[in-house]
Amino acid sequence: MDTTIGQQTLPAELLHWGRRNRRDLPWRNTRDPWAVLVAEVMLQQTRADRVTERWPRFLARFPDVASCASASPAEVIAEWSGLGYNRRAVHLHRAAGVVMALHSGRIPTERTDLEALPGIGPYTARAIRAFAHEAEAAVVDTNVARILARWTGRCLTARAAQDLADQSVPAGQVWSWNQTLLDLGALTCTARIPDCEHCPLADRCVWRGEGSDPARGSAGVSGGQTPFEGSDRQGRGRLVASLGVGPVADGRLAEAMGWPGDTRRARRVVETLMADGLVVSCASGYALPGWESGT
Repeated sequence: MDTTIGQQTLPAELLHWGRRNRRDLPWRNTRDPWAVLVAEVMLQQTRADRVTERWPRFLARFPDVASCASASPAEVIAEWSGLGYNRRAVHLHRAAGVVMALHSGRIPTERTDLEALPGIGPYTARAIRAFAHEAEAAVVDTNVARILARWTGRCLTARAAQDLADQSVPAGQVWSWNQTLLDLGALTCTARIPDCEHCPLADRCVWRGEGSDPARGSAGVSGGQTPFEGSDRQGRGRLVASLGVGPVADGRLAEAMGWPGDTRRARRVVETLMADGLVVSCASGYALPGWESGT
């Protein structure tokens, strides 16, 4: 296993590239911890362009922790519908409840407290610390992990990648540094066709686009998702969207999921939604939790 990197930390001059090239994303204009937390949960498994559209709408409905915690799970799930992986909405609602109960409605600053919240893992906790509190924390998502593997020319363990990221953060520049690395990976050091010619790291990168890509198989680098069309995920999303309007009768379950006649599959998938806390059974069939009565 990697215990040392054998490679210098990333150069602080990257900040110059960042100032010229960083994306103007709406959640970068706030340090409100709740708004940052919502953005980071959305960004866990949704493209930034989609989050750009939905993040302000969600905050208009739930502008603070208290408004989210006091809403029913159904209201939060319905507002989330269309972003995919709807269990994140359940986690967000539960996290808001925990923050109200244990932290007087204030998003905690310590990583251990953040990671204790439903749906908040090590990456999201670090991102909230870096982007809301500007605390010294390096964030390593799939884009940053790819940069680090190529920079060192090695497949890295999660620990090695995090250590190098931590060592590279320039003092007092935690916000801008992390945003710069995220965008370098999203815009230039991309997964499929990296623009090595215009990369600010090209002259000192070990890989430089030649030979086997060390990012493949490196910890934290996404291997891609299975096709969405026709998947169980698509059916789950369709049902949640339908339930946002009102309960769905058992006899309409397969149709609502887009699989007319495949009742067996529909019932198997709805069981996973119920296990995730996204759907409950009711007298009229199925409903979002908190809307069992259809109100």
